Amino acid sequence: MRWALVKVCLLATTLVVLAFAVPLGLVVEQTAHDRAITRAERTAAAIAPTLSVTTAREPLERAMATVAEGGPDRLAVHIPAGAGAPAQEAGRRRAARGDIDTVRRTGHTTSVPVPGGRALLRPAALGTGQIAVVEVYVPRGEAGRGVAGTWLLLGAAGALLVVGAVAVADRLGVRMVRPARQLARAARELGEGRLGVRVAERGPAELRMAAAAFNSMADRVTALLAAERELAADLSHRLRTPLTALRLNAASLGGSPAAEQTRSAVEQLEREVDTLIRAARSAHSGDERPGRAYCDVAEAVRERMAFWSALAEDEGRDTRVSGVGRTVSVPVARGELSAVLDALLGNVFRHTGQGTAFAVDVVEGAARGAVFVVVSDAGPGIGDPGRALRRGGGAGVAGSTGLGLDIARRLAESTGGDLRIGRSALGGAEVRLRLRTGAGEAGEPGSACAAHGGGHRAGGALPASPPAVPAGRRRGSLARSLGDGL
Repeated sequence: MRWALVKVCLLATTLVVLAFAVPLGLVVEQTAHDRAITRAERTAAAIAPTLSVTTAREPLERAMATVAEGGPDRLAVHIPAGAGAPAQEAGRRRAARGDIDTVRRTGHTTSVPVPGGRALLRPAALGTGQIAVVEVYVPRGEAGRGVAGTWLLLGAAGALLVVGAVAVADRLGVRMVRPARQLARAARELGEGRLGVRVAERGPAELRMAAAAFNSMADRVTALLAAERELAADLSHRLRTPLTALRLNAASLGGSPAAEQTRSAVEQLEREVDTLIRAARSAHSGDERPGRAYCDVAEAVRERMAFWSALAEDEGRDTRVSGVGRTVSVPVARGELSAVLDALLGNVFRHTGQGTAFAVDVVEGAARGAVFVVVSDAGPGIGDPGRALRRGGGAGVAGSTGLGLDIARRLAESTGGDLRIGRSALGGAEVRLRLRTGAGEAGEPGSACAAHGGGHRAGGALPASPPAVPAGRRRGSLARSLGDGL
């Protein structure tokens, strides 16, 4: 914008200078020419009285030497023949004889071009009644005297005017562009999460209005986020009462494995609620950027599969975990990753029948730039993956809010990864969560459910159908409650 304004001003000023300077220079040039011709006419008129008295060469040459400006060789007199006297010329002739005869015949003064300048031809009456022609030579330098200096002066004045106009336009452009750049930089910083950024209201009226609107918008966004944090904190705090009752009931369950698992689940839920309250109550300023948390994907998968394995065993589901024998760190908080894993595994239990097998595979990308967490099952699959990935897209399904896959997708995208849904080798759904580790570019792994030879290798395969549940297997109340609640 700044350079565009400077270019427009440069073009406009140059056109104005040319429109005024060129005609003015031409006028000055014409004035100098007319002034030289006027002096030549005065010289020609000064010799006319002598011609009316005598045409003798000697007195005529003395008169010519007296009145000639710039030397006697600039003046010439052409006397026609008459009364037995031959035609004679005094001085140096430069004009053509035809031009001289024309002036003698017409009786009008005129100027004609000659080598090196112009010649003024003026008729003069002799005492005998004949017409002589006085020729005055005007050199080209005399006709253009002072013209070059005038052109230089006009050029210098025009250049100064153009430079001054460009300087003024540049300062005006800076005054307009600087607030616009500050507004753009503030908008970019606000988009990056610096909620405390504001813009000084200065510059042209339009930019001041834009800055005021931006500041009002930033204040509104900050207020809305603060209200959202308060609401999240309040809702999380309201969970403490039922959690307290649940913890007291769990304490009275005794020392059975199911009771220990229940107490462990209650403690984890309390930790998650505390984390939500602290995160919601934390009053980070707009310029603060808390450090990014990292966690081990393999450890998180082992922990969550240990939790869900009790319910899987109770429902007769064959499970497999692979690729968790090696530490793989990703820039995700442990609690967030655990919540996403719970959402994905909970979907398996909610949307597939009892006895349906599933697998969780951790696969590193080919270029060690990403890690893939693949959850696959042998259920009916997902009919509309696009709708399932939309926030709230699965809300019409019984027992689903439609938020789990969207939360998982946003977690993956926060690391530069993504989430994809496809058909697994088990015949059901395959949810592939790609998390960037920052070590390099991610390569697509092979199918997470390829041939598996045992151990912690990615891509292991399950039987085409899960083994039958032994008769008389008891499905405890804990398993049923976990399956219904998640």
